[in-house]
Formats: sequence, C-alpha cells, structure tokens
Amino acid sequence: MKGIGLSALAAVMLAAFAQTAVAEVKVGFVNSDRVMKEAPPAKKAQQKLEKEFEKRDQELQRLAKQLQGMQEALEKNGMTMAEGDRRNKEREFNELNRDFQRKQREFREDLNQRRNEELAGVLERANKTIKQIAEAEKYDIIFQEAVYASPRIDITDKVIKALIEAK
Repeated sequence: MKGIGLSALAAVMLAAFAQTAVAEVKVGFVNSDRVMKEAPPAKKAQQKLEKEFEKRDQELQRLAKQLQGMQEALEKNGMTMAEGDRRNKEREFNELNRDFQRKQREFREDLNQRRNEELAGVLERANKTIKQIAEAEKYDIIFQEAVYASPRIDITDKVIKALIEAK
C-alpha cells in the first residue's frame, strides 16, 4: 500500500513538472502556402514569371487554335477530299501536333525550373523573417508544417506583414 501511494505521488509530481515545462515553451506556426501566395515577394515573383513566359504561352495558345481548326477541317471535309490531299493534311496535322506537344512539354519544364528558382529566393527571405520574429519574440520553435495548428499560435499574418514592411 505504501509503495502505491509513493508511485501515485511521483506520477502526480512528474505530471505537474511536465505541465510546467510545457507551459514555458513558446510555440508558433507559419502557413508557408499562404506566405508563398500572399507575401509581396511571392506575388512579385509570380508576376515576373508571367511576364517572362507570356510570349511562349501565347504561341502555344495560337498553335492549339491552329490544331483545332485543322482537326475540324479534316473532320468536316476529310470524306470529300481526294485520298492524297487527305493524307497530306493528316500528315501536316500530325507534324504540327508533335511540334505543339514538344513545345508544350519544354514550356512546362522551363516554367517549373524558373518557378523553383524564383520561389527559392522568396522562401529564403521568408525563413529569415521567421527566424528574426522567433528571436525577437523568444519563440522556442516555429513549425511550418502541421496537420492542425491553433489560430492562437499562428503567426503567418505577422510574417506576411514583416515581408511587406521589408520591401
């Protein structure tokens, strides 16, 4: 009986100590997705990419319309065309389609590479800002990934505001 009483007392003391230790830890959370969408450096990077890839995107749209027009013409007139003419039009369509697919794939690869380059710089700035906030406000840890984070510990707005002010 005496051993159970001491064990229970030790468990209560250990729980009280653990609660005190946890209460002293300052935890924060930053929603990185929001920062990468809403912070001015991220918006600026997105605008830069749109401008940089605008002409290529327009060219792809033009090719897509041209392919659609060719396909519609083949479907509409294919049965009434001479065999040789129809084969030539189909060959022309297939060549243009291959060219379109290649350009589209290259566009996506180039865009993804440039996006990764631009966003790496934004992420670096955001991480520096988060670290400055953590040090200034004495956070013990700040999470950027979580299944759930209470709005009470969410400092995302503070990070975005700091990035706006750091322009």
